[in-house]
Amino acid sequence: MCGIVGYSGYEPAAMNLRALASVLGHRGPDDEGQFVFEANRVGLAHRRLAIQDLSEAGHQPMATRSDATVIVYNGEIYNTPELAAELKADGIVFRGHSDTEVILYLYEKYGEAMLNRLNGIFALAIWDKRKEHLFIARDQLGVKPLYYTAEGGRFAFASEMKVLLRAGLADTALDPQAVLSHLGYLWSPREQTLVRAVRKVEPGHAMIVKDGRIVRQWRYYDLPYDQPIMSVSEDEAADLVAEKVQQAVRRQLLSDVPVGAFLSGGLDSSAVVACARKALPDTRIQCFTIAVNDGSVADEGFAADLPYAQRVAQHLNVDLHTVEVGPEMVDRLAQMIYFLDEPTADPAALNALFISELARQHGITVLLSGSGGDDIFTGYRRHFALQQERYWSWLPRPARSLLSAAGGALPVSSPLLRRVGKALQYADKDPAERLASYFMWLTPDRALGLLNRDFAATLTPSSLAQPLLASLGQVPQHTADLNKMLYLECKHFLADHNLNYTDKMGMAASVEVRVPLLDLELVELAARLPVNYKQRGREGKWIFKRAMERMLPHDVIYRPKTGFGVPLRSWLQTRLKPLVDDLLSPESIRRRGIFDPAAVDALRRADQQQRVDGTYSIFALVCMELWCRQYIDGRYPV
Repeated sequence: MCGIVGYSGYEPAAMNLRALASVLGHRGPDDEGQFVFEANRVGLAHRRLAIQDLSEAGHQPMATRSDATVIVYNGEIYNTPELAAELKADGIVFRGHSDTEVILYLYEKYGEAMLNRLNGIFALAIWDKRKEHLFIARDQLGVKPLYYTAEGGRFAFASEMKVLLRAGLADTALDPQAVLSHLGYLWSPREQTLVRAVRKVEPGHAMIVKDGRIVRQWRYYDLPYDQPIMSVSEDEAADLVAEKVQQAVRRQLLSDVPVGAFLSGGLDSSAVVACARKALPDTRIQCFTIAVNDGSVADEGFAADLPYAQRVAQHLNVDLHTVEVGPEMVDRLAQMIYFLDEPTADPAALNALFISELARQHGITVLLSGSGGDDIFTGYRRHFALQQERYWSWLPRPARSLLSAAGGALPVSSPLLRRVGKALQYADKDPAERLASYFMWLTPDRALGLLNRDFAATLTPSSLAQPLLASLGQVPQHTADLNKMLYLECKHFLADHNLNYTDKMGMAASVEVRVPLLDLELVELAARLPVNYKQRGREGKWIFKRAMERMLPHDVIYRPKTGFGVPLRSWLQTRLKPLVDDLLSPESIRRRGIFDPAAVDALRRADQQQRVDGTYSIFALVCMELWCRQYIDGRYPV
């Protein structure tokens, strides 16, 4: 796991690659390297966190013996042994055993088509000397980040956006659509970032760059919801799921350094640890969790995690290390925003950071995560809510409008009523708009109303849903609604939110985070299972739970739904209040010119009076202003 940076079309004398890569030092503390092709105005740089082949043979940038191709790469390819064996049969003699070298020679053999043979997580750039172009790609599910800027015949890319912004390689003018997305969703979908001049390489996408210009972009992978649904019994399906999860975990234990695991006590992380324990019966696996010792998470609608984590650790006979934090964790909010690159308004990112730091202190540089289970098998409350639409979606629009009004009138002080109200709030919309609305924290009207009128001149309330509606347009019409929602989960909530903060927080502590539940074969299996094997009544992840009954205690599998949460609603009124009052003061808002001071004040008052659930939207405003002070004003905390 590493950090990469490079350019095409810039004069090499004006580009200090070592300085650019140093911004990514946290991603790669073990080694660094640069490669410049002056005649072509191309440069590549790398910071290394050594995981596979710790020797000099794993150094990057890495070239073939002929120097015809050179690569910088961030990630892990889990089917490396099989690919290496194939290349060796073709006569390739490797200098080491790193997956980087395998990718390099795979490209020499298959060219761009080699992407379809990779099962792993990656962001890569390959300089092809013969074709005189850069080949750039990001993994299928978007586990590893990759940002770029392209303008006026100059192109630059990096694992983290901060490299491009701190070096002045991209203008910092904000993208109003992305700002609206951060208010409505807490993240920005598709290629958007908060900065207009910087874009994300989307998951499963690749591009060719020549002479500083993108000459071709394409999608080489999409989530397999266009495949036929399997005809398989419940018992057969459970066996298949158990087999694929075990296979995925076994693959992702590939490492030359110790591997540990997150263990929240939820089904996903517990299943990963159980499979790791089975694959490594003679190894004492090191697991890590967090205890938030401040107030109660009950207001967030979650149950306590720690007792379940301890129960699983005892059952599986693994070591469990706990980091205990309290309200002082919010003192690191500015640091969280800096490492995230994007103002993701989710304090769960801090939990991931603290756990990663604890793992690093114990000598663990690779952690297995349970991320992805809810996104491929179901598990979020919106999946159950979507299934309940069958009781009212057939009603004529006027009747659904009454349901919508009733949902909007429900009190938000109760977690249950808050969720019911949100589920019904968009009942009068068309099916595609309703699907998109399940991901919204604010209504489009209220989100747009928070923006300064001049700043948002090009936007309408419908702008908020457009990126997700565009993604839905890529799914076959006959696809079941639940699978359409899972498509959006993986395409956006997972890639643009959960995976983004998981990678950035892990790498901030120089820890690689792997996600076995997003193994490509497991993702394909989950997509092809009947929908009632995934969400059955109130039971999410039904078939996954069945599959894990032979490995985990019943009370762990069927425990109340929880999350990596903190008592944010309480903190906004206590520990965070002075910061909120400063960042969201009318003077601060007017000076920035993005938001409308009166609308922000009205939202805060409505939230305090419990007329709306504005907690996370207020936190989004806080995070965006913090981000602006860092990345626009240059007041970096690191």
